[in-house]
Amino acid sequence: MKSVGEVMAIGRTFEETMQEAIRSVDTSFDGFGRNGYVPETKEAIEEELTKPTDLRVFAIANALHMGYTVDQIHSLTSIDRWFLCKLRGLVETERRLCTFAADQQIPRDLLRYAKQQGFSDSGIAQFTKRNEMQVRNTRTGYGIAPFVKQIDTVAAEFPAYTNYLYITYNASEHDVQFVDNGVMVLGSGVYRIGSSVEFDWCAVRAIRTLRENKFKTIMVNYNPETVSTDYDEADRLYFSNITLERIMDIYEAESSAGVIISMGGQTPNNIALGLQRNKVRIFGTSPENIDGAENRYKFSRMLDQIGVDQPQWRELTQFEDAEAFCNEVGYPVLVRPSYVLSGAAMNVVSTSNDLKSYLNQAATMSRDHPVVITKFIEEAKEIDVDAVALDGKLVMHCVSEHVENAGVHSGDATLVQPPQDLDPVTVKKIG
Repeated sequence: MKSVGEVMAIGRTFEETMQEAIRSVDTSFDGFGRNGYVPETKEAIEEELTKPTDLRVFAIANALHMGYTVDQIHSLTSIDRWFLCKLRGLVETERRLCTFAADQQIPRDLLRYAKQQGFSDSGIAQFTKRNEMQVRNTRTGYGIAPFVKQIDTVAAEFPAYTNYLYITYNASEHDVQFVDNGVMVLGSGVYRIGSSVEFDWCAVRAIRTLRENKFKTIMVNYNPETVSTDYDEADRLYFSNITLERIMDIYEAESSAGVIISMGGQTPNNIALGLQRNKVRIFGTSPENIDGAENRYKFSRMLDQIGVDQPQWRELTQFEDAEAFCNEVGYPVLVRPSYVLSGAAMNVVSTSNDLKSYLNQAATMSRDHPVVITKFIEEAKEIDVDAVALDGKLVMHCVSEHVENAGVHSGDATLVQPPQDLDPVTVKKIG
């Protein structure tokens, strides 16, 4: 089962909206630009341009960086030159940004223009060899901030008063006033197995509970398929990427009372510590506890401390090391890039040749993008434990049993509750 591949982005220029849409696909993408998924060779790029897949947009970026003209790309793709000229403009801005070293100040006009074209702070940071917060501080020091605009849901027939909002740098004023100090709830982002419907339900329930208790609410999400992006669920809906930059922008503009990040799954979890470092008030599960579960090393250490067995695993950055580890623990093994959400790009690998093929085709393996390999235990039974806690104390829990053996992702598996084939002693130990 794979993602439906649909994203939705809202902006005021093609460039701004295109970059927002690309970031919506996956948190590893900063926007339109070079991408290692498409090798920068004439053969690979022209294959991708003439026989399109989901990587074609990155092939266009790589082609422009290699010196292909708009006419050449048009002849290979039949994409209208208007769009290709707009994309070429993004590459030209990227090249201008790359001329500034880390110790050089980015000119105000160039930074504003880059933001109007939809470049993220983290993307600009990569081009100029600095970190995201340095770019943010430079931007805010220049007084460059985004504006909040309303989506006109009545086609200009009469004034729109909807709370359906988006962020843009191509404006001169806000469409709304910020007087509510609402509580922000972060949604699950892109439609994806393991991080969509269930987390959307959690986010919507959080919003409804807050409203029942007379709190003003702000939903931030960008999934067009879910209830959380219905404009009447929250007092304000921001249809926007869930990134550190964007959440900080909304939080500061709204003077929000606080942010709930634990209802949206992986996407908000990835920015939990960053929000805390920037003094954002977090409600619910603390970023330290989220990190304790998300950080593989910390979670593994905790399992060892409480005496819970775990398969052998290792995080690796070199193919030779990966092959050696697999030979040590024995095939089959479970392989997944460490930076993906949910079960995407995860595979059970049974031979050395399969491992090489997987790492060459499905994963970019480097120091920045390590691969996690875990010994896969065959014919094992998989069990789900769901629990609710209040103030650190368990309120209730339930144990569910997978019908299929381990190896079928939870998003595709059949679960039975209460468990049918587990020994009562096992259930008691789990609980």
